[in-house]
Amino acid sequence: MRWLRRISLRLKFAALAIAYMAASAALSLLLRQWMAPWLAAVAAIALLLPLLAYHVRRAFAPMNSLFRALSGTVASYRDGDFSFGLSWHGNDELGELVDTHNQLGDALREQRLGLVQRELLLDTMVQNTPVAMLLLEPEGRVVFGNLSARKLLGEGRRLEGHDFQALLELAPASLRDAFARGGDALFAVGTEDDEELYHLARRSFRLNGRRHELLLLRQLTTELRRQEVQTWKKVIRVISHELNNSLAPIASLAHSGAELLRRGQPERLPEALATIEDRARHLESFIRGYARFAKLPSPRAEPHHWPRFIAQLRSQVEFVLEGEEHSSHARFDSAQLEQALLNLLKNAHESGSAPQEVKLALRRLPDAWRIDVLDRGSGMNEAVLSNALLPFYSTKRNGTGLGLALAREIAEAHGGRIALLNREGGGLCVSMVLPD
Repeated sequence: MRWLRRISLRLKFAALAIAYMAASAALSLLLRQWMAPWLAAVAAIALLLPLLAYHVRRAFAPMNSLFRALSGTVASYRDGDFSFGLSWHGNDELGELVDTHNQLGDALREQRLGLVQRELLLDTMVQNTPVAMLLLEPEGRVVFGNLSARKLLGEGRRLEGHDFQALLELAPASLRDAFARGGDALFAVGTEDDEELYHLARRSFRLNGRRHELLLLRQLTTELRRQEVQTWKKVIRVISHELNNSLAPIASLAHSGAELLRRGQPERLPEALATIEDRARHLESFIRGYARFAKLPSPRAEPHHWPRFIAQLRSQVEFVLEGEEHSSHARFDSAQLEQALLNLLKNAHESGSAPQEVKLALRRLPDAWRIDVLDRGSGMNEAVLSNALLPFYSTKRNGTGLGLALAREIAEAHGGRIALLNREGGGLCVSMVLPD
C-alpha cells in the first residue's frame, strides 16, 4: 500500500504541474494578439506563478504544520515536559513518523514518572532516617540537610544556604572538636546523666565537576546500650560458670573434710585441702585476668632492644624465631607487649600444633613493626575468625575469651592493630602491627 500512496502523491503534483502548464499555454496564445510570442509566454508564466505558489503552499501546509509541531514537542521534551502528543490522519511515512514520535513521548513520560516516584521514595527515606545527613559545597555552604540534621544543628530550621562553620559555632563543643580533628570520629553530646554518643563519617566526592563533602552523624547511644547489656549478660554468665566450677567442689570438699574429722580420719584431709587450694588458686587467677583486662593502664612506651626482649619472652614460653634477628630498638610498653605475646604463643601451643611449629616472626615495615605468631593447628572457620577478638568469646571449654581480646586492647593502646588469618597448609597467623 505504501507504493500506492507514493504514486498518488506524485500524480497529484504532476496534475498540478500539467494544469499550470496548460493554463500558461492558453494564456500565452491569448496574449499573442497584443504582443510578441516570447513576451506573451513570459507574461503568462509571470501572471500564473502566484497561483501556482498558492496551490503548492496549500498542498504542503499540513506537512509544514506537522514539522512545526514536531519541533515544538522536541523543545518541550528538552525542557522536561512530556505531556504533548501529535496526530496525523494520513496513512503514509509522516504518519509512521508521528506514531514513532508519540511512542518516544510515552516512553519518556513513563521513565520520568518512574524517576519521580523513586526520587520521592529516596527523599522520604533520607528525610526520615535517624542519621543526620549534610551535603556541603566547596565554599562550605550547606546544599542539603535532612530532618535529623536540622534537629541537631538548626533547632528544626532549614539548613540549605547556611554557612556550615557558622552552624558549628552554635553546636556543642564536642561536635566542633570532632570536626576540627578531621576524618571520622566519635563524640558525645549532653551531660553525664543524659549523654548521647554520635559517630561522624566524612566522605568527599565530585558533583558537576566540583568537590563536595557528605557528612553523616549517626547516634549510637541506643545501639551501644543494647550491646552493653548483652556484654554484661555474657560476662555474668562466664563469671557464674567459673565461680560455680570452683565453689561447688570447694564446698563439697569442705563438707567432706568436716566428715573426716568427725569420723576421726584426719589422714585424708591433706588431699582434700590440696584440691581446695588448687581450685582457689584457679579462681584467683581467673579473677586477676578479668581485673587486668578491665584496668589495663595506658602503655608507657620506652626504647627496648629486640634481642633482649625476645630472649626474655623465650624464657617463659617455647617458640622458634623465624627470619632474621633484628638488633635495633623499638618503643613500646615491655610488660604489656610481653603479656600480649605470651597469650598469643600459649594459644598457638594449645591449637594442636607441634611445639617446633609455633613460631614468632619480626619484620620491619616502613613506619612500623610487624610481629606474627604462627602455628600449624586446626585454624579457625569464618564465624570464629569474625568473633575471636571480642571479649569473652571463646571456643574452649574452660576458656575465658580474654587472651585475644587483651592482646587486641594492648595493640590498639599502642596505636597499632591486630589481625587473624588462616595459613595455607593449615594453621593460624596472628599478626600484630605496632607503629614507630
